[in-house]
Amino acid sequence: MGARSKARKRALDILYAAELRGEEPTSALDRAIAAGEGPTNDYTADLVRGVAGHRARIDELLADYSEGWTLDRMPAVDRNVLRLGVFELMWADDVPDAVAVTEAIALVRDLSTDESPAFVNGILGTILRSKPSLHG
Repeated sequence: MGARSKARKRALDILYAAELRGEEPTSALDRAIAAGEGPTNDYTADLVRGVAGHRARIDELLADYSEGWTLDRMPAVDRNVLRLGVFELMWADDVPDAVAVTEAIALVRDLSTDESPAFVNGILGTILRSKPSLHG
């Protein structure tokens, strides 16, 4: 697993744990850093801070593009992987769009339900096709 893939997994861990605790992702990140528990890759912090900073717009896009699914109905892992994927698609200029989608699918393939890869691919693919008309 590459360094950025590991950073995405760690960012997912932080986002997921923060959601379960009902805390801000940046607070969970800061606490992990203060406790000496990482992240060891700066990209993890970039992802967590990026998702937190754009959370309202990310969730709006997910609500708009996940036909028949509310954010609350999605498995928590899928919801947070989608947040990471949307952040990378919309705001991480150094990440090719295909990589953002592929990495998101790989995360849910390993960590979520059997239906999750197709679900995540469908939503991110639709957002990607609409990207030229979307504003961050």
